[in-house]
Amino acid sequence: MIKSIQNIFSIPELRRRILFTLGMLAVYRVGCHIPTPGIDAQVLAKFFEGSQGTLLGMVSAFTGGALQRMTVFALGIMPYISASIIMQLLGVVFEPVERLAKEGEQGRKTITKWTRYGTIVLSIVQGAGIAVGLQQMSGPAGEPVVPGPGLGFILLTVLTLTAGTAFIMWLGEQITERGIGNGISLIIFAGIVANMPAAVVNTLRLMNTGAISLFVMIVILAVMVAVIGAIVFMERGQRRLPIHYAKRVVGMRNYGGQKSHLPLKVNMSGVIPPIFASSIIMFPATIANLVEIEWVQAFAAMMTPTHILYNVIFVAFIIFFCYFYTAVTFNPLDVAENVKKQGGYIPGIRPGKATSDYINDVLNRLTFAGAIYIAAVCVLPTILISSFNVQFFFGGTSLLIVVGVGLDTAAQIEAHLISRSYEGFMKGVTLKGRQG
Repeated sequence: MIKSIQNIFSIPELRRRILFTLGMLAVYRVGCHIPTPGIDAQVLAKFFEGSQGTLLGMVSAFTGGALQRMTVFALGIMPYISASIIMQLLGVVFEPVERLAKEGEQGRKTITKWTRYGTIVLSIVQGAGIAVGLQQMSGPAGEPVVPGPGLGFILLTVLTLTAGTAFIMWLGEQITERGIGNGISLIIFAGIVANMPAAVVNTLRLMNTGAISLFVMIVILAVMVAVIGAIVFMERGQRRLPIHYAKRVVGMRNYGGQKSHLPLKVNMSGVIPPIFASSIIMFPATIANLVEIEWVQAFAAMMTPTHILYNVIFVAFIIFFCYFYTAVTFNPLDVAENVKKQGGYIPGIRPGKATSDYINDVLNRLTFAGAIYIAAVCVLPTILISSFNVQFFFGGTSLLIVVGVGLDTAAQIEAHLISRSYEGFMKGVTLKGRQG
């Protein structure tokens, strides 16, 4: 392992990318401890003590505790994710955006610019909702969370939270461009991992007080290990469609006659569906939690991870986004045309439209299996573990994000090493897909 690490840092470009990524994540974690002006932090902490296992607890876990401390990064990266969802949906139903998506690099730059503007708008709306809600919050003894409420506090909070989200968005884009891995996913990854030491300490404290027995703790650890193993197993799974290339004679040489395959992952969408689904559920329910209206409070009570309605909606969103994101990122018609142009074909399938239909049928079946797997990983462990009074971020959604992002980042490091004739940073192990 030491030699593998030496191989990684012996490549100047890869070393710079890794150090740049770590530096940007360190900046993000520093920002998660800079408080928003005008808030009594001690009273707010008492208010959040009862939010573990609720939606607010999940949002706080995704933001690395920034929401619980109400720092400048309290909104996290969720407004950017929501804006990305809106733009991708518009790319399907709104023709001008669809044309931009097909214009290549220039069109993608325009869509990215609109996504940034959308992020700012959503941040202003969410920041205003949080500012108004904070003024209505109070501690156990009735002390206000905001000592000096008013229009000035609302404007200052909206400006602070919006600027924080814009800075996180910039950090994520810089990591993607100049670092290693997907910047937005790594920021969420860092927020979840940052809470795990505190979760371990709290769990040990519950064991010492007798709230959790040793047997229950063993069961929880076994569930976590099983979920991690299932995630790794499924994320590496592939369906490889055989591709044969016909022989061609060019001058005095023969070309083609080779066999290859088209790899289709079981989970083509990665960790995007649960992130998108969580983002959509968080937005209305978080605002509902901050409004003192009876029916709104009743709705907010149902939108917690332990309620059946929340889980039904969550699973439905996951399945939808699995199909949606797969359709956005993978076009069977384009793949079939490229295979045809290169003189390739799938044995027993005619080139062109028939090949496209065949790939689409296989992809739909794989996507359904992947969606069920993601939904099971995100929902079942959360229901089981929450019933044992364990910290929420031990749930399946967080584990899926942590393991999935870790595997993707490791695969990118592996690709850099292989491109420079290194065997890999894990001796005898590569992160190639497992055929299924």
